[in-house]
Amino acid sequence: MKKDDFLIWKTERQNVFFHDGKEVTPPSGWCFVPSGDPGLTRRLKAAGEYWMLVHRRKNHLESLGLWTSAATVEKIRVQLEAERAGPAYRKKLEASRRSREVKQTKYEIEFREAVLNFLAFAPRWSAFAEKLADAVTAHAVPVGSGTVARTERIPLERRAEAAVIAWMRHQTTAYDRMGIARIRGERREVRRRLAERSREVLAQYRSGGAVNLTQCPLALALR
Repeated sequence: MKKDDFLIWKTERQNVFFHDGKEVTPPSGWCFVPSGDPGLTRRLKAAGEYWMLVHRRKNHLESLGLWTSAATVEKIRVQLEAERAGPAYRKKLEASRRSREVKQTKYEIEFREAVLNFLAFAPRWSAFAEKLADAVTAHAVPVGSGTVARTERIPLERRAEAAVIAWMRHQTTAYDRMGIARIRGERREVRRRLAERSREVLAQYRSGGAVNLTQCPLALALR
């Protein structure tokens, strides 16, 4: 096998895998290094031959770790431990942490503004818009939230729109309690119908007209 070959774990037998339909076992002297330490993984990949172990989850491959020379692993781990024990590394970590915090704060502000732009509530409902923007932002932007707000594959404006609709789906509808049939496309259709309903609710606040706050699902959710 060559570098970057993918191995799909197909059996519970220790150290036995399948690749291209053939059963394979890691070479003698190799060990498995699980995912979780990006710095170690990068150096091991650059150090020589390795096998990547992945697990197929729905439509994508999830990395579980890699197999490579145990001697190389030990050598690089010792190097990393020495580097990470020094003041220069700690200083670098602190600088990275501050940089991430600044970036996150900036994104929260930008995302909240994008949410307000999407809502475009009439002036009489501006307080509701502010409150909804706060709720959606608090839910969607935290690092590791896994929401659409954390993806950079779509423009910020679309992220804000999708985040509002997703928040309303969970907070103003019975979506989380629905028994949705396991039919291809059924969940997508349910989400589409609920999104239309949410847009109708938002339209009331955009128009500037009167809204029955005792019955409006959005008003009730924002209490």
